[in-house]
Amino acid sequence: MSAYRNIVLIGMPGAGKSTVGVLLAKATSRTFVDTDLVIQAAEGRRLQELMDTLGVGAFRALEERHILSLRAAGSVIATGGSVVYSPLAVEHLKSGSIAAYLDCPLEELKTRLSNLDSRGVVRASGQTLESLFEERTPLYRHYADITVSCAGLNHEQVLDELLASLMIDE
Repeated sequence: MSAYRNIVLIGMPGAGKSTVGVLLAKATSRTFVDTDLVIQAAEGRRLQELMDTLGVGAFRALEERHILSLRAAGSVIATGGSVVYSPLAVEHLKSGSIAAYLDCPLEELKTRLSNLDSRGVVRASGQTLESLFEERTPLYRHYADITVSCAGLNHEQVLDELLASLMIDE
């Protein structure tokens, strides 16, 4: 396992990338990086404010630029759900790393995401969670080296599944 420079978590907003990422970083003695927080800190504004100001296309370009400038080693990286729209950004993150897709069913995401309009979810105006899920799922599957089903699991159980998939002993 130590051969991987980073472990990159991809998936829908609300799938638990940040929460599981912190747990995974602790379990594997790695640093934790949340790309959404990196963007917010660098820009001095919340994601939703950036999207409202810039628009979806310009925000995606901004996200790509920040990810391409990210230099992390020995880290767990939780990405924003929209990172998969940028092949350049994903390939940069995956270089020498392993990408794990946290596959959370749509029905569970619906219960976790009651605040799409204020959460900073990159989507077209009026786009539903259902259509966003249908649009992104093939992209997550394409870029994933491993997939962990989160169906019916709490964060600790997802961590256990992830560790087993990565063949890491706690």
